Amino acid sequence: MSLEDWGWDERWAAAFAARPGGGLRPARVVEERRGLFHVVAEDGEFAARVPGAMRHRAGARADLPAIGDWVCVETVPGERAVQIRAILPRRTKLSRQAAGEGMLEQVLAANLDTVFVTTALNRDFNPRRLERFMSVCRESGAAPVLLLNKLDACPDPEAYLAQARAVAAGAPVAALSAKTGAGLEALAEWLRPGRTVGFVGASGVGKSTLVNRLLGEEVLAVRETRAGDERGRHTTTHRELFRLPGGGVLLDTPGMREMKLWEAGRGVAEAFEEIAALTSSCRFTDCRHDSEPGCAVKAAVDAGTVAAARLASWRKLRTELDAKAARQSPADKAAEKRRRREMNKDRRRSPGAGR
Repeated sequence: MSLEDWGWDERWAAAFAARPGGGLRPARVVEERRGLFHVVAEDGEFAARVPGAMRHRAGARADLPAIGDWVCVETVPGERAVQIRAILPRRTKLSRQAAGEGMLEQVLAANLDTVFVTTALNRDFNPRRLERFMSVCRESGAAPVLLLNKLDACPDPEAYLAQARAVAAGAPVAALSAKTGAGLEALAEWLRPGRTVGFVGASGVGKSTLVNRLLGEEVLAVRETRAGDERGRHTTTHRELFRLPGGGVLLDTPGMREMKLWEAGRGVAEAFEEIAALTSSCRFTDCRHDSEPGCAVKAAVDAGTVAAARLASWRKLRTELDAKAARQSPADKAAEKRRRREMNKDRRRSPGAGR
């Protein structure tokens, strides 16, 4: 088994060589179950532990390993296990605010090149939910692609496709059927050797079925959606990376009904590009596109060139981000700014990441 099969390349090799200390070897986190990890190294797959010293040094849970991370490990003597000693700088990071009342970042995945934002062509299709998912994915640094699954059960997909394109903000949109395989050929552009693609979406949209179809075998359990409302049921309960037969790596994630924003100001701006483009024409530089005079965005809504539903959705997401920022302590804000600065440095050193 080669690390290149899992996405290792010259840039990762250079990042590893730049780490201080010896006696370590590179590995990738390929499975995470409630804080327990498995990694793959050149000499095989191992259970991985995070030592107490590393946990103590971490400023936040987001600074600990996540699925998709490239890490530096050392063997535990007498066991088929390793200890994770360091994390190589992430190229991309898909995060949300963790469930609950606390202000905690949850890293859903690291080092994705592309994110397949997946929904279904049925009554559970929700443009506002898609805007939220697209905002989070664009903030991650990975390239979003909007997938509309269950084409086999939708006799007239055009209305859904029109709504999807309206919220995609220029991202690719593809309709397909995991059940029959129709339309899957369109995904070949992103499923290439050395690339890592992650699936995100609500429960029951068919992510696990898509992964099984692409892997060519029934690796993941699947369940039918509920007949009453066509809403899905959870099948995936943890995050795991899989190698594709033709090269490339896939990540399946549990279905998410809730995608709270973490740091997503840039992502929201990119997901609502028509609103961002008009903001500079507003009379006030801090215009909230609400009741201010001289608002170019409201004028565009009145003229019908910007959808009122899009503006309402933008306001909701911006209000959520503002409320989160108000609740953060100065220390939390400073730590988050440092992490983002380091991540942006690595992106600049790594041209082509997320494309």
